[in-house]
Amino acid sequence: MTDTIINSGADGSAPARHRFSHRLTSLQLMLAVALTIGLVLALNFSSRISLDRDLARIHAEFTREIDRLLARQEQLIAELDYVKSDAYVEYWARDEGKMVREGEFLILPKSVGLADPAPARQRRLVEFQTTRPEPDNWALWWALFFDDPPPGR
Repeated sequence: MTDTIINSGADGSAPARHRFSHRLTSLQLMLAVALTIGLVLALNFSSRISLDRDLARIHAEFTREIDRLLARQEQLIAELDYVKSDAYVEYWARDEGKMVREGEFLILPKSVGLADPAPARQRRLVEFQTTRPEPDNWALWWALFFDDPPPGR
């Protein structure tokens, strides 16, 4: 048998490309850095897009709220103008204030169909107590100091 020795490349006689095959080349390193930077930028842009959508939604909600409040303000201004007008004062004076002009008469209709109720029989009132009687002050103090009911009770 012949002994065959396999050259592992440790003695320096193997070609250089086999010796450094497990190391990264500068091109591979630059590609890894570029991929990492690209991934970071993609994640950053994604989060910015998500934030922009949230801000747009919030802006739309506030715009709707502002429009609603402006419409309410217009209604209130119109109501204030009406309340300050002579027409409202006259309406209130005649309808709610029951006021009349000179020469007019105020007519209030009387309820029809209801006869005067019969006088109710007088009821005999009986007094009774619905709560427990209040204890004397000395009995309360006795119970607080000695944690027992007062003597004689």
